[in-house]
Amino acid sequence: MHTNRRKEEDVSLSASDRENLTHAIRDIAIEAGGIIMHYYEDDLDVREKGDKSPVTIADEVTEDFILERLRKLDPDIPIVAEELAAAGDLPSVDQRFWLVDPLDGTKEFLNRNGEFTVNIALIDHGEPVLGVVYAPAVKRLFYASGPGAAFEQRVDPHQGKDREADGAPQKISARKPGNGGLVVIASRSHRDKKTDELLRQYDVKELVAAGSSLKFCVVAAGEADLYPRHGPTMEWDTAAGHAVLSGAGGTVKRMDGSPFLYGKAEFRNPH
Repeated sequence: MHTNRRKEEDVSLSASDRENLTHAIRDIAIEAGGIIMHYYEDDLDVREKGDKSPVTIADEVTEDFILERLRKLDPDIPIVAEELAAAGDLPSVDQRFWLVDPLDGTKEFLNRNGEFTVNIALIDHGEPVLGVVYAPAVKRLFYASGPGAAFEQRVDPHQGKDREADGAPQKISARKPGNGGLVVIASRSHRDKKTDELLRQYDVKELVAAGSSLKFCVVAAGEADLYPRHGPTMEWDTAAGHAVLSGAGGTVKRMDGSPFLYGKAEFRNPH
């Protein structure tokens, strides 16, 4: 099985392959968003994981659903998912694997502010080649299947399989900063002193706070110019948003300007 997977990974994904996979995980993310919204108005028991971050039954049930669907989609692609990883289940991966955060922004979910997302991305040779970010409470779906192929769509999670009420996909692209100062979007729950120090180096016209991977998508949609982040993150926190932003013509880089790659030890991002 390991050898077969190697052979599959040696074959590059065509644009058609990427588009088909993106549409498949878009549907998975929409259904996952519907599951999350089932729990959104309920009073949920909240537990702490080993890193002191919160987790609820909504995280766990949604992840189980996504894992089942991804395994049916392609059983040979390994899956790295947040709650599995928290339980110590980290698969060995080669060059191609899924990164899943079933409920990114659990604090936003618990605060009922709507700024939480479903994140699914495919990594190929260290790069997120396609991804989906869905914010069901605000009905914003973002997805990308490669350069120049990033889209936003209004999707109601309560529509189920009846998608006729959804809006048409709209192509999005990151904008070039103008001369009047930058619009910066920063973390609502994790902003720190290093971020503030960095922002003092720029001409910032407006600073907007938001949660989860929506920050990547706001930049991808041309609604902001910069998203700085110094605090610790895991690869499943960033991969789907990274894919959307890259597809929209934006870039994600480390502070030294080097590429932001995936498949690192323990799937931790540098900060």
